[in-house]
Amino acid sequence: MTAIEQLGTYVPRYALSAETVEEAWGQFHGAGIEQTAVPGGDEDTLTMAYEAAANALAASDRNTAEIDRLIVATTTPPLEEEAMGSRLRSTLGLDESIRSRQLTGSTRAGAEALLTAAEAPGTALVVASDSPRGAPDSEIEQAGGAGAVAAVVGDDDGGEITDHAAHVEAVPGTRFRPAGDGETDGLGIATYDRAAYTSAVGAVGTEVGVEGVDAVALQAPNGKLPYRAAGALNVETETIAAGTNVSQIGDTGAASTLFGLATAARSEAEETVIIGYGSGDATALAVDGSVPVATDPHDEIVPTERKSLSYGEYLRIRGEITTGEPEGGGAYVSVPSWKRTMPQRHRLVAGECTDCGTLAFPPEGACTECGTFESYEQIVLPGTGTVEAATEIGAGGAPPEFVEQQAKAGAYTSAVVALDGPDGGSVSIPAQVLGDEETTVGDRVTATIRRVYTQEDVIRYGFKMRPLSEP
Repeated sequence: MTAIEQLGTYVPRYALSAETVEEAWGQFHGAGIEQTAVPGGDEDTLTMAYEAAANALAASDRNTAEIDRLIVATTTPPLEEEAMGSRLRSTLGLDESIRSRQLTGSTRAGAEALLTAAEAPGTALVVASDSPRGAPDSEIEQAGGAGAVAAVVGDDDGGEITDHAAHVEAVPGTRFRPAGDGETDGLGIATYDRAAYTSAVGAVGTEVGVEGVDAVALQAPNGKLPYRAAGALNVETETIAAGTNVSQIGDTGAASTLFGLATAARSEAEETVIIGYGSGDATALAVDGSVPVATDPHDEIVPTERKSLSYGEYLRIRGEITTGEPEGGGAYVSVPSWKRTMPQRHRLVAGECTDCGTLAFPPEGACTECGTFESYEQIVLPGTGTVEAATEIGAGGAPPEFVEQQAKAGAYTSAVVALDGPDGGSVSIPAQVLGDEETTVGDRVTATIRRVYTQEDVIRYGFKMRPLSEP
């Protein structure tokens, strides 16, 4: 039996409403969408993938050593060439011998990733993460959302994948991104696009059988197109509604159908068909049984506490009106030097003095307590801690390498945090603290992964802290 044992989701806390876009442009092209999710200035598809995967793994009965495959799906990787899997593996602490694949180039990649996991033995971690972009006045941009879903796929209890089907047809011009371009486009021929969608979706849905299912989780480029397929699938619109949340998060590209599955699972659907679609091609999977869904820290797929953005704030966070790092750059850290410290930056690997048990982060030099030199046992800190000191870095006060982040997200908090040891004790480190609320001494925080800065066009990822109550 191949089953989806656990789902984990992540939706950024920033939201842009349809009304806000309409005020800026005089119209809103995202049919059926009330608001879209917007990544923070230091977020991208890799950091969102980390959040969803960490949630799934924390709730799963599997430990990281049991995961033998990592399959990533996205149409918007942070870099056009350099697979996300290696850095995602590092941040999650998965084994270096893990097999990794990345599926891209089509919004059906999320469904294809699930199918790829189901077709091979072992236990896989599937992560679909996306953030579509288009021209500012286009439907793709205005409907575009962001988020990630991760699935642990194995032979344990969960939603069993009982059947699958595919439909491959050349339908050029429906949705594409030219080589070297950051914006997805489409010819916008409504009848042409609609016919391609309903034909492909109907074909695979009929093949796997949708009659009597509780939910159909369809690829949702907007909030209306999925319902156009009700006739082709011969299902009620309520069945489609049970497998979509696009109206609240927008078009999440390769993650769209997995979000639909998570939504269906939360509505206690026992039989769900998920259908990924992209440019004329479709992939369907039938899922029999309930699938547990983990969201952290709030027990909602879509965060209940979201920060609504003005259109100017949206442009700033997306980097449309920022100047980037100042001339001359910041403090230079070579890539080899950064690579050596990735265990600390990605997984909070600390050292415990073998003589007195004092914690050191990073684990180098002499023990601050007993003076023993370079005698540490490596341990992984749990990631929680307490703020010991904090200050806000206002406009103009950021070091050069953090100027771009500050231009996108505004003032940020720099703090000294006492990280908890796994068996008691603590070790103090400097760290950024995320969130809009004032950070004060004594606040409890937890680590997550974010973009730190970019140097030599190489993105540096590392830990930042966020309040335990923050999404």
